[in-house]
Amino acid sequence: MSKRGKVSFEPYAGPAGGWGSVRSVGEILSREGAVVGTAAALVRQNRESGFACVSCAWPKPAKGHLFEFCENGAKATAWEGTDRSADAAFFAGHPLGELETWSDYALEEAGRLTEPLRWDAASDRYLPVDWATAFAEIGAELKQIDPKAAVFYASGRASLETSYMYALFARLYGTNNLPDSSNMCHESTSVGLPKSIGVPVGTVTLDDFEKTDCLFFFGQNVGSNAPRMLHDLQSAVKRGVPIITFNPLRERGLERFANPQSPLQMLSGSSTPISSQYHTVKTGGDSAAIMGICKALLVADRQALFDGRERLIDTAFIAEHTQGFAAFERAALNCDWQDIERESGLTRVALEEAARVYGQSQAAIGIYGMGLTQHRLGVQNVQMVVNLLLLRSNIGRPGSGVCPVRGHSNVQGQRTVGITEKPELAPLDRLAELYQFDPPHDKGLCTVDVCKGVIDGSVRAFIGLGGNFVRAVPETEAVERGFRRLRLTVQIATKLNRSHLIHGEVSYLLPCLGRIERDRQASGEQVVSVEDSTSCVHSSRGVRKPASEHLLSEARIVAELAKATLPPRPLPDWDAWVDDYAKVRDAIEATYPEQFRDFNQRLGQPGGFHRPIPARHRIWKTPSGKAQFAVPKSLVEDPDAPVRAVGGLRLMTLRSNDQFNTTVYGYDDRFRGISGTRRVLLMNVDDMKQKGFAEGDPVTVSTDVDDGVIRQVAGLRVTTYDIPRGCCGGYYPECNPLIPLWHHAEESKVPAAKWIPVRLQREAGVWIAERG
Repeated sequence: MSKRGKVSFEPYAGPAGGWGSVRSVGEILSREGAVVGTAAALVRQNRESGFACVSCAWPKPAKGHLFEFCENGAKATAWEGTDRSADAAFFAGHPLGELETWSDYALEEAGRLTEPLRWDAASDRYLPVDWATAFAEIGAELKQIDPKAAVFYASGRASLETSYMYALFARLYGTNNLPDSSNMCHESTSVGLPKSIGVPVGTVTLDDFEKTDCLFFFGQNVGSNAPRMLHDLQSAVKRGVPIITFNPLRERGLERFANPQSPLQMLSGSSTPISSQYHTVKTGGDSAAIMGICKALLVADRQALFDGRERLIDTAFIAEHTQGFAAFERAALNCDWQDIERESGLTRVALEEAARVYGQSQAAIGIYGMGLTQHRLGVQNVQMVVNLLLLRSNIGRPGSGVCPVRGHSNVQGQRTVGITEKPELAPLDRLAELYQFDPPHDKGLCTVDVCKGVIDGSVRAFIGLGGNFVRAVPETEAVERGFRRLRLTVQIATKLNRSHLIHGEVSYLLPCLGRIERDRQASGEQVVSVEDSTSCVHSSRGVRKPASEHLLSEARIVAELAKATLPPRPLPDWDAWVDDYAKVRDAIEATYPEQFRDFNQRLGQPGGFHRPIPARHRIWKTPSGKAQFAVPKSLVEDPDAPVRAVGGLRLMTLRSNDQFNTTVYGYDDRFRGISGTRRVLLMNVDDMKQKGFAEGDPVTVSTDVDDGVIRQVAGLRVTTYDIPRGCCGGYYPECNPLIPLWHHAEESKVPAAKWIPVRLQREAGVWIAERG
């Protein structure tokens, strides 16, 4: 079962997809109610006439499959389409002090928020407040707060239209404090790729998957985080394309897949093997592994040159289009195999085999996820993927490129239209011209800096456009204490979560329409737009009746907040924008004419339209005008927080098959064989024996750094798993309290959640499953 039930640990023998996926979707549809309405919505999910999934950002094809949703996408839709309501009666019966004891699952399972709410200190409850009063009071509070002390956070689910309005509101107010969920996930991509190829996003399109003949995977769990990609991988495998995977855990989606839309596979019980090579790299060993492949390729290339055979690296491309090759080649050739093997946890033979297959390919794609970006050297990891691709000219031609897999469905898009704390990335001069104001030019706060400001008291107000901020960030306990000292917290949301309970002196919950719901404004039903992982922009139209007559759209809420906060001004015309979102798209086009040419005219075309990405055409927007090879700083991923010689492990945080980011759909992790609990610590069997642990022992996990702060997570159950020695895994966000705020990627400040030095202590007694 998906909800809390009997705890069991039994290896899962099935593939990704298949009957397991079908049963899981059926279970959540039944549990959340409104089965007929949700099933009808699923038929139009990721369709041109329907809505874009609120889950992952994997692109939808122009010609879709019979069903263009995956297991987790169906869960997201059922979760938002639930017939449960967290209404005034619910909050009347539950003070916030009680709700704080509830689990993440139980909070969201309470149902949809249905009307605006204001926290009442006397009763410790959220009480109903009318929209006009809420907007007026929030505006009055913001007017009293220094804009530099206010934060406008965005989770990545809002449309391009709302995101543009939100960013403009913040800058008209006077701040660039526009952090978003990218700061916690793919900011290493946004920093690393511009240094290497001049753009902050990937270079592939969905068509490239049909033309490639080699795929590399690094630190990305397709089976749980982007299952619709499995269709593309299955097609590639059937064409004979090798898929070479590097991941600390053997994730089922990268092992084998049974397509739920294939009658043959469903009836026969067969499945498609996905990875032709699967390398269980140590967590933090990716740069070393990629360096090993590059070294092996360069050695083989020299041998080919000596033998008079065709070379393995593209010297003409390197000479014309790149800079820094000689330094990188020297570093790779001089790198010792013992160092590579020690840091990667892989053998020379294995890496040479990966290089051999790569050397035979004609077009390769490098795919990666947060397993690369959430490290101290996360930016370097991204650049190392680019180095590997550049050696064989695998950027800027069909079937090749770099492919970061984004999480939230529009997290990349909101950056495109101005949600960024970095003023140099926003068209401030153009905004000043269009709206006749002087935008702030000082750097805003990223997520890590927001946490610092919350803790030290310099941040006074927090506006959240979706998300579950306090649950998603590191240094959880200190951040929660700081949030209670804020003057103002405002959360725009569809369902209740922990960030709504950890609040400031003045606090509001503003419930919004979900993306699956029809958005009717003065000009009629509205269409919004989102951008996927391949920089393709799609339309999205809600198909369900709103969960409550009191809900407002995110765009309307942002506009009303702006009107209540800012001095009267002729531009922008917030009311006109809310009446007709096409006018917001006109404004986006006026602000970004190269990126959004003919925005409204092109929005409805099948398959969406791609933003122009110069690196796709081998136009490198770097200082040198060329793609840049980057020499790695170190193969030791975290030299300033080493694992202790005795008893230390590297902890990586994980998501289960039954969650999306901080949203927990249930307590099963089917692919890992865990049911009924999330309080587990996955360990290598030899590490368990060495440390004297037995299966099921209860342990307290502590961060193993010397900075004077005690960070612990207690009550985890030790469980054997196929994970490299010296490494262990625990669920996110439960293990977030173990991440020091300073433990983040150099340059990008992404929390280094994929390598946390920890030590373990056995607890007395027996392990007890979590409650709540």
